[in-house]
Amino acid sequence: MAKVLYICASPRAESYSKRVAEAFLQAYRGANPQDVVETLDLFRADIPPFLAPQAKAKYAVMAGQAPQDEAQTAWTGVIKTINHFKGFDKYVLASPMWNFNIPYRLKQYIDVIVQPGLTFTYSPDKGYTGLMAGRPLMLILSRGGKYGPGDPTETYDFQETYLRGIFGFIGFTDVQSIRINGTTMNKPEQVESDTLQAIAEAKKAALVFGSPVLVGAKM
Repeated sequence: MAKVLYICASPRAESYSKRVAEAFLQAYRGANPQDVVETLDLFRADIPPFLAPQAKAKYAVMAGQAPQDEAQTAWTGVIKTINHFKGFDKYVLASPMWNFNIPYRLKQYIDVIVQPGLTFTYSPDKGYTGLMAGRPLMLILSRGGKYGPGDPTETYDFQETYLRGIFGFIGFTDVQSIRINGTTMNKPEQVESDTLQAIAEAKKAALVFGSPVLVGAKM
């Protein structure tokens, strides 16, 4: 039995990324009825803030010291959030693009879980090493514009490039993505057609999600 964490980063009930992700998970559950899927709705979740006490604790950890006083108390919430994140075998992340990047709640969550000694390590000999290796991640992304290869706005895509970069930093190597482009640019019928195409792609990908043959694949 595998545990799957579905991270939802949109506050909108009619979110395109959420719609495709739910189709993905429905197909996944059908193919893997023994697995457990937990939803983390970032706009409803109690994500700890990352303020001065948390930052003080982080720098203490980076210096090889134990956080003290208010920093120690603040760090407890960070560790709790990270331990929850690390308790899964597979990950599905659905996110829209906001201002060419990700929603602020997803950024807050990432700022909490990416921590030294917990999701990555550093040594002078090896440099940075991610601690989340061996777990697949499916990115399901929606965006109002078009950011394909050769498009003049391609360089504005800080959504997928950032997510691949930061999750790669903490050790994810099996990262796939399904995208719905042009949700605010295209006509409604085109958006619906593109969404249905993404749903079909998602259902197909769900049947083999986490299979060793897909390690390193890019969809």
